[in-house]
Amino acid sequence: MTAKTKAKSKSQTVLNNSVLERFPNPSSSLPYLIDIKCPEFTCLCPKTGQPDFAVIRLRYVPLDFCVELKSLKLYLWSFRDRGCFHEAVTHEIAHTLATLLNPTYLRVVGDFNIRGGVHTAVRVSLGQLPDTLKCEPDPEYQWVQRVPGF
Repeated sequence: MTAKTKAKSKSQTVLNNSVLERFPNPSSSLPYLIDIKCPEFTCLCPKTGQPDFAVIRLRYVPLDFCVELKSLKLYLWSFRDRGCFHEAVTHEIAHTLATLLNPTYLRVVGDFNIRGGVHTAVRVSLGQLPDTLKCEPDPEYQWVQRVPGF
């Protein structure tokens, strides 16, 4: 599902009646990583209407803008009453943030709780991680090491 999006100003986007905001990158001369973990994400299963719970992880290298965290929290909360497939909601979050921030690199991971004996983790990556940051520890990689069979 795609949210109806309209530009409110150059630093805000209105999505699902929620305002997602950005602010100027305070250190645009030097590339750096921002890791954000949102452990209380919920949406509804579009087939059953039952709640789906997930941890949403964001990793990005800002170019000109960074996401404002309270607005990100409210944006993510706006999904709690929407029926969304795991793949669709993860892609929607990634593309919304990419449009708002235009980062050098962005990865969004939707790590959904087990339902019916099935665990789903959806990973969306956009752009290239700069070579100077490839040696940085990756919290997502630490998760993959804990999961048997990966």
